[in-house]
Amino acid sequence: MAGQQTFVIVGASLAGASAAGALRDEGFDGEIHLIGAEEHLPYIRPPLSKEYLAGTADRASVFVESKSWYTDRDVQFHPGTRAVDLDLAAHRVRTDDGESRRYDRLLLTTGSRPRRLAVPGATLGGVHYLRTLDDTELLHSLLAAGGRRLVVVGSGWIGLEVAATARTFGNEVTVLERGAVPLAAALGDELGNLFATLHEHNGVVIRRSVSVESLIGSSGQVTGVILVGGETVPADLVLVGIGAVPNVELAEKAQLGVDNGILVDASLQTSDPHVFAAGDVANAEHPLISQHLRSEHWANAVNGGPAAARAMLGQNVSFDAIPYFYTDQFDLGMEYSGFGPLTRGADLVYRGDPVSGAFIVFWQNAGRVVAGMNVNVWDVNDAVQALIRRAEPVDPVRLANESIPLGQV
Repeated sequence: MAGQQTFVIVGASLAGASAAGALRDEGFDGEIHLIGAEEHLPYIRPPLSKEYLAGTADRASVFVESKSWYTDRDVQFHPGTRAVDLDLAAHRVRTDDGESRRYDRLLLTTGSRPRRLAVPGATLGGVHYLRTLDDTELLHSLLAAGGRRLVVVGSGWIGLEVAATARTFGNEVTVLERGAVPLAAALGDELGNLFATLHEHNGVVIRRSVSVESLIGSSGQVTGVILVGGETVPADLVLVGIGAVPNVELAEKAQLGVDNGILVDASLQTSDPHVFAAGDVANAEHPLISQHLRSEHWANAVNGGPAAARAMLGQNVSFDAIPYFYTDQFDLGMEYSGFGPLTRGADLVYRGDPVSGAFIVFWQNAGRVVAGMNVNVWDVNDAVQALIRRAEPVDPVRLANESIPLGQV
């Protein structure tokens, strides 16, 4: 593409920074503007609820690149700047600092935000969410010394990771779960209970099938969570982890296609041919399963940003990366690859004994491996993904047989 062209990336996220790097790697020599609402350099989010929260990783390790990287690659970074209006006809983005910037191609990597708890008392001091670097640093400062009573509302990945770290620090931790089993939506009851047992064995109290009615406090600070039915769970701190909402407001205002994220095709192009979207905010058509899929995990951002960059350059792109994420909780480390929507009603096939704490489990739908999770078993993720990508029936007996290498199943 001609050097005089201007590409604008709205969202200084992992996806946005990865896209900027890919544009330069692919030879684009026009202007690149990276617009970010936060004051920080783009950073990686998984450590925020894992090793950085735990204090086992230093601050520099969470940033995608150093400040000099952006200067060296002539990426014009605009921190503390929020895009407020998008004019598709004029190819312009207006920001809250009064600037109106023209683009030839636009990439939206605006991510998502925590879903807020909508009950009386939810705005009391001591009620926290974890999404940003600042959130993590504040939580670490409050939890690291131990001795606090933390109540976690929600038992998703963020909630359970924070619960594990807080408990390791020596805090009292109670997790409130609306359903009967934590992580049931992601893993099903059987494996969700495995995580629940892990937490309970480490002293976390998990309250199942409970709902929050309100929060109470004293002098503006939270002191407890009132459950439906009237019981009060004492709390010095409350962490709310009840899901995330994609930041689609800019796209909606511009009348781009939106449905649980910004709708994009397999090349990550929106309903406007000059506008693309990647990362948490993109609800992308996945070519391997012929349906739209929105993934909030790290791998989607690190792979989707460069894919969108290549598509912006006019290359033929079909983004078919298999969704992947990982977690670390107490002595359990896990990697998961696969298509969550296809696991509903699927058969579970175990390779190894879950009681041992080290095993692989596969989800089979009509004989096809649609997802796999390795727990405390390493260097197998490529083989797991290859089985998923095969997209044809696999013999479950061979799949479960540990004497047969996964590559030969």
